Amino acid sequence: MQVWTTPIALEALKDRATNTLVDHIGIEYVDIGDDFIKARMPVDNRTVQPARILHGGASVVLAETLGSVAANHCIDPARKMAVGLEINANHMRSVREGYVTGTVKPLHIGKSTQIWQIDIRDDQDRLVCISRITMAVLDRK
Repeated sequence: MQVWTTPIALEALKDRATNTLVDHIGIEYVDIGDDFIKARMPVDNRTVQPARILHGGASVVLAETLGSVAANHCIDPARKMAVGLEINANHMRSVREGYVTGTVKPLHIGKSTQIWQIDIRDDQDRLVCISRITMAVLDRK
């Protein structure tokens, strides 16, 4: 089922992320489907903690990035905007190298709130983190 109400393309997402945190830590959008977006993030000096494993906060940045992009493509951007209201993350596995890939899918798309789930997996397709973000849908001023 198609959930996007505004056009969405990988190149446009990349361009919009230029000179932002998303760009700085190396998040790359890799796939878009009817009800999901995927992006990957390197596990490197920008995204690890001092123990040299993926920083939980970096996983949350990936999750919030995906949730925000998804939510804002399900509304009329001339009248509305979606902003993060609450996010949580459960970290299940550490990662020392390679990439992690996040996939965002909707759980609820309402008029005033949206809820999105983001599964983050390592290069071996093992679940690393599950995150859920609640987005507030606000009127543009």
